[in-house]
Amino acid sequence: MRLAAFLSLILPAWAQPQSPIKITTSQAWTDTGIEVRAGDSIVITADGTLQLPQGKSCGPDGQPRGFRDLLKIYPVNESGLGALIGRIGSTDVALPFVVGARKEIQVRRGGHLFLGVNFTSEAIDGEYSATVEFTKRGPENPAPMTYKLPRVTRDMIDGIPRRVMDSDGDPGDNTNFVIVGPEQNVVETFKSAGWVQVNKDTRDALLNGLIETLKKQSYVEMPMSVLTLFGRPQDYGLAHAEPISVVAQRHHLRLWKAPFKVEGQELWVGAATHDIGFDRDNRPGKKITHKIHPDVDLEREFVERSLEETGSVAKTDYITPTDPSKEARTATGASFHSDGRVLVIYLVPQS
Repeated sequence: MRLAAFLSLILPAWAQPQSPIKITTSQAWTDTGIEVRAGDSIVITADGTLQLPQGKSCGPDGQPRGFRDLLKIYPVNESGLGALIGRIGSTDVALPFVVGARKEIQVRRGGHLFLGVNFTSEAIDGEYSATVEFTKRGPENPAPMTYKLPRVTRDMIDGIPRRVMDSDGDPGDNTNFVIVGPEQNVVETFKSAGWVQVNKDTRDALLNGLIETLKKQSYVEMPMSVLTLFGRPQDYGLAHAEPISVVAQRHHLRLWKAPFKVEGQELWVGAATHDIGFDRDNRPGKKITHKIHPDVDLEREFVERSLEETGSVAKTDYITPTDPSKEARTATGASFHSDGRVLVIYLVPQS
């Protein structure tokens, strides 16, 4: 009896050897046809060779980035040209990750598994062959988890200013979401969702840009202006880690720790907007500023979806304040609109 036939008799279907999957550069992502579940443990192994420009070649681990391609933007920017990469799900918040020649993955949120090659527009030929092995399967129909969560009330939301302020005291972006949880948990959840902390000023940006260049990695963080809430600057400025291919565009947000708690839990207040270009700054002495998408609710929802992908969100809710901010202008003079609701995100309590 052949080994494959023997294994089919003694192993459950999910543990049996899978047929190799061919990955080429003819499409951005190859659908493996494999649905993974939360709680799954999988191992992806790959081999093969790609022919790169200038007569070079690489295997699934890719070619280390050199000075020639520092400014190029790859789907997984910290990895090299030609590396095998993957993602779970096909939404705009499905974060790509490095696979290489071998990758063990603990699945936190289910979805379709896709594999691809880390490159932009380079002329690359060849293919990889990948195999996906399940070492553990999560429950097929898991019972909904229930948590004892604190309750954010409308009165609490009414106690938060509806708008942030610039350095001159002019009102700006809406405060459009809050998140309940300890600082470390909040920061780690954003990091897992692909958000990175950005520089506070241009001097830091230039210094860190030089450091990243010397490390042969593409620099994606950009400085963020300081705004105030509760009479002080933001505690964190975050941008989504999707590499910034156009300086004018990025998802970004600011976070402040609220001066009160929710049943003993820290409450963090956020203002999220999406830069979509440049615009004229109407403040005296200013010329150019970033232009935000006028429908600011879209960025609020992007934050929600990105955090839910981490598996660390226990519950989300929306609360409409007594005095919602629906039509307004930023401190730079640009108009925006909203339904006025504030997103409430409850993180899974730490054990």
